[in-house]
Amino acid sequence: MIGMFGDRKMLVQIYEIQEPREAERLIEMGVDRIGSVILSLEQWKVPVLRDVVRMVRGSGTKSSLIPLMTQEDGILRALDYYEPDYVHFCEWIPIEPEMGPKREELCAEMVRLQNVVKREFPPFGIVRSIPVPRPGRAGEDRIRETILDIARTLEPCTDCFMTDTLRGNGGEGFSEPVTGFVGLTGETCDWDLASALVSASRIPVILAGGIAPENVREAIGRVRPAGVDSCTQTNLRDHRGNPIRFRKDFDRVRRLLEEVREASGA
Repeated sequence: MIGMFGDRKMLVQIYEIQEPREAERLIEMGVDRIGSVILSLEQWKVPVLRDVVRMVRGSGTKSSLIPLMTQEDGILRALDYYEPDYVHFCEWIPIEPEMGPKREELCAEMVRLQNVVKREFPPFGIVRSIPVPRPGRAGEDRIRETILDIARTLEPCTDCFMTDTLRGNGGEGFSEPVTGFVGLTGETCDWDLASALVSASRIPVILAGGIAPENVREAIGRVRPAGVDSCTQTNLRDHRGNPIRFRKDFDRVRRLLEEVREASGA
């Protein structure tokens, strides 16, 4: 079956888990990979977040950690402190054809940094977010080739790709929810483009971007990824219906897990 991690069934990853009590609930529910976030260089050392990573690793579930920073020394210091199973890089990458020189410059730096991480922390896996626009973007053929070119460049120093929905055009990533990074939109990406990435990639691809209990079965059928990731669409909601960051809705997580297991025949 397409989309396997070795002999394992469809992987389910849940972000953003910042407290041990939420991590414990997800471990009990059978989530395969639990993701946490370092919010900035200034907030890099958070003991309770290290407790989350240690709890996850001690359970046999895998931990994943996003450093929302670009400074090499800060990233290396944080990885030494937290020791996750996976480090997840999600910096913004432009996909507009006319931004080729900027894209090449950014990707070259990403390759360099990931090779440093592999050298300094050999046991850690590396996840790299690949930006995929929302459905209906003009110039889909050219965008597809750009996305696949980004993947080919980063693949040799990456263990797993993850799609992340790209909301804006250019602008150094200023139109994204977190400036300079992709993700957290709560919106689906173009599943046809994501499927093309899965087909072309020699490493596993996790599908992210607006994944919810209501759409995950269709998403798996159309994209055939190695796994799925959910963040915003499995968060609790406030009285206006807006997602509450860092607070999970465990009923929605349970429903997501059920849908994934049924869709993948687990």
